[in-house]
Amino acid sequence: MRKAVVTGLLVLLVALAGFRKKEKVQPGIPQRWPAPAYDLGDAPLSEKKIQLGRLLFYDPILSRDSTISCASCHSPYNAFTHVDHSLSHGIDGRIGTRNSPVLVNLAWSTTLMWDGSITHLDEQAATPISNPLEMDESMPHIVQKLQANDAYRRLFRDAFGRRGITDKNVLRALSQFMLTLVSANARYDSVKRGEAEFTESEARGYALFTRHCSACHTEPLFTSNGFENNGLAVDDSLHDIGRMKITHLGSDSLKFKVPTLRNIAQSPPYMHDGRFKTLGQVLNNYIMGIQQSPTLNPRLQKGIYLTAVQKADLVAFLYTLSDHAFLSDPRHGIPGK
Repeated sequence: MRKAVVTGLLVLLVALAGFRKKEKVQPGIPQRWPAPAYDLGDAPLSEKKIQLGRLLFYDPILSRDSTISCASCHSPYNAFTHVDHSLSHGIDGRIGTRNSPVLVNLAWSTTLMWDGSITHLDEQAATPISNPLEMDESMPHIVQKLQANDAYRRLFRDAFGRRGITDKNVLRALSQFMLTLVSANARYDSVKRGEAEFTESEARGYALFTRHCSACHTEPLFTSNGFENNGLAVDDSLHDIGRMKITHLGSDSLKFKVPTLRNIAQSPPYMHDGRFKTLGQVLNNYIMGIQQSPTLNPRLQKGIYLTAVQKADLVAFLYTLSDHAFLSDPRHGIPGK
């Protein structure tokens, strides 16, 4: 059944490739947002590359046994993450070591992954593809499998010319699709554009957010793109030291990338290991669960005091970051649906 579905999608994409479309696509850069970190001048978006990347994103052919696709851990209905388990699941029922991050507004990301181990979007997909706990595949074998497929050979030729199917072009096509995952039309954005107003509870929550959270979850991206130790208790079963694994600096111990809060209500579980299932649990940890350590963010050393009403107000504001148009956009979903 899975093979039949993928074959059907390939037929659809080949048909779409036959239409004469404007090759270059204008990136969706929202007003008053900073310039993207990704060099769109060096790699301009094109419709054929985007649609090819979209097909690859949903195709389990990228995994060793053709059971896991990128979308297996990055569902479009959940802001391109998973919600049914704390840690990512891979082939053969293998369990990863971290919760999959959301894939949104990646053109503005200066680093990728929870520990910042990837510094360019065109390289990102190679990590889960090669990870033995996730897709457990190699780029040379993926190229071999794609070259054996008549439809993919045509799609790559249409998108990349005579270069066709190469490991670089596979990764570039995936990044082209991920670059289109721009979320900037939540209720919060409508308020900022003067098209709507916060409720009284949302307004109070926004004031609390500005006071306690915005230094790390910086507007309008709702992330600083930095790394912080936010006082989580160490999970002895995972022994995850965060950014220090990459830099080998003691000052980076237990620091993880600050995630965006956009679509936060649709993307549980939370934290790098998915330990919290609700926003209430997250706030409770900041109120009374902060663990002291040398690299703890200084703003969190005394915790954050919130009353029950203030917690409700803050959650009400966080819900204004839900971009329902983005979450239901058919251009991001499974091709053909």
